[in-house]
Amino acid sequence: MNERRLSQIASDIVHGSQCPRLRSFCERIGREKRAAYRDQTYWAKPVPGFGDPHARIVVVGLAPAAHGANLTGRMFTGDGIGGSADFLMSAMHANGLANQPYSRSVDDGLALVGTWMLAAVRCAPPDNKPAPDEIARCHTHFLAEAQALTESRVYVALGRIAFDACLRLIGETTAVPRPRPAFAHGAVVRLEGAPAIVASYHPSRQNTHTGRLTPAMLRAVFKTAASIAARPLTSDRTRASVPTSQTPRGARARARI
Repeated sequence: MNERRLSQIASDIVHGSQCPRLRSFCERIGREKRAAYRDQTYWAKPVPGFGDPHARIVVVGLAPAAHGANLTGRMFTGDGIGGSADFLMSAMHANGLANQPYSRSVDDGLALVGTWMLAAVRCAPPDNKPAPDEIARCHTHFLAEAQALTESRVYVALGRIAFDACLRLIGETTAVPRPRPAFAHGAVVRLEGAPAIVASYHPSRQNTHTGRLTPAMLRAVFKTAASIAARPLTSDRTRASVPTSQTPRGARARARI
C-alpha cells in the first residue's frame, strides 16, 4: 500500500505546476546546462521523494540543487564528487542507513535502509532561495508523503527551512508550543504523539567547506536519529533538547522551549 500511494504522489509532484517561477528556472537550467554536464539530459522537473517506503527516518532538505537533483531527478544525487550528496550519504552510510557512501546518478546502485529523502521545495530555486509562498505551496507534497510514510518516527531537518517545514507538518495534527522550538544544529524536538525532529546544518558546500558542518557532526546527527527511530513514538511530555556535544556554544539556550 505504501509503495502504490507513494508512486501516485511522485506522479503528482512531477506533473505539478503550482510554482511557475520555479518550473521556468528548472527548465532554463536544463536547456543551458553546466559545461561539465553538457552531454547529459537534465531532469528539469519537480523531484519526488526517494528511499524505503517503510522508512522510520525521513530526511528533509531544502530543495533540489540546480545541477544535482534537477539534473538527475533523484533527491540528493549528483552535483559533483565530494558535493552535498556525497557528504550526506557518507554520514548515512556510516550509520547503516545507506548501502554506499556516495550518491551521483540514478543508476549508481544506491539503496536507502529504513530511510526516505525529500525536500521542503521540489523545484530548484534561483540562488537556492525559494519564496515563502513557494514553500507554502509545496507543503501539500510534504504532507502527502508524510501521510503515506506511516512508519516514520523521526525527521532529520537539514537547515532552517526544512526544520520549519517539519514543525509546520507536525502542527497539522499536534499542538506546537509557543514560542516555537528554535533551530540549532543538534537540536532534538519531541512533541507528544508525533515524530521527533533532529536538526542539522544543511550539507551545502558553503557549510562543509568552511567547517561549519563537519563529517563527524553529521554522523552524530544520524546516530541520534537512528537511536530515536528504534523506539516507538514518544509519550513523554513535550520538550526540546540539544546534545551539547553536537552544538556550538550558546545554541542550547536557543533551542529550548
